[in-house]
Amino acid sequence: MLSAIEIEQITHEMQHVPVKKAACIEALKIVQGQRRWVSDESVADIAAILEMSTAEVDSVATFYNLIFRRPVGRHVILLCDSISCYVMGYTEIKQQLMDLLQIRYGQTTPDERFTLLPNACLGTCDHAPAMMIDNDLYRNLTTASLSQILDQYL
Repeated sequence: MLSAIEIEQITHEMQHVPVKKAACIEALKIVQGQRRWVSDESVADIAAILEMSTAEVDSVATFYNLIFRRPVGRHVILLCDSISCYVMGYTEIKQQLMDLLQIRYGQTTPDERFTLLPNACLGTCDHAPAMMIDNDLYRNLTTASLSQILDQYL
């Protein structure tokens, strides 16, 4: 069940669009902002508010790779696996991250601190390899810099 705050925020967003359905992405972002992910129950609640089917809301949620339909950690690491990052050392960065965190892609650390996900492109090819943690972009990564970067996220 959505919280009163979530419902209020979704209702507010609906006032800025010509039809309720147009607020779907914002509604998903609101719920994810409160819960870190969007459950099936939340999809159903959003669908009811926006007068959409659950399948319609789910199709929007699963289309966007930054809407999480499974629980994620407090910090989501998106590791760029584009060709530029690959050429500039992606494989070593990926392995070092997995070793440091003791997880693989799609997994969350036992303390729920980090979730590691691949990302097709972070748009900083001239400074590859790159990763993003939450909204923070890290470029020109080296295996030596990873521990210090991760330590910033308690």
